[in-house]
Amino acid sequence: MAPLTDGVPGYSIEAVVMTMHPYREQVDDLLARLRKVEGQMRGIQKMLQDDRYCMDVLAQLASAKAALTKVELALLESHTRGCVADAIRGEDGDEKIEELMKVVRSYAK
Repeated sequence: MAPLTDGVPGYSIEAVVMTMHPYREQVDDLLARLRKVEGQMRGIQKMLQDDRYCMDVLAQLASAKAALTKVELALLESHTRGCVADAIRGEDGDEKIEELMKVVRSYAK
């Protein structure tokens, strides 16, 4: 799958590599949350193998989905307040907004 930023005017992989992303300060928290989700996924797999009650499995899936959504929203807010806000103050605001909207539109698929 191609990155969502492919084809976005003004996007440069070199610029991304050279940039310190706004979420950098949250990386430990984000990684901890993702590790928790990873553990939840393993637990859900075991629940299915053990033929656990459907509603228990669904409750765990909802919990894992909510945890992923929190990570997603933290990254989205960080990007909006950092990269997009900086771009709007500069010259490439329209490009950053389009990049952001491309990602947001992908949620509707």
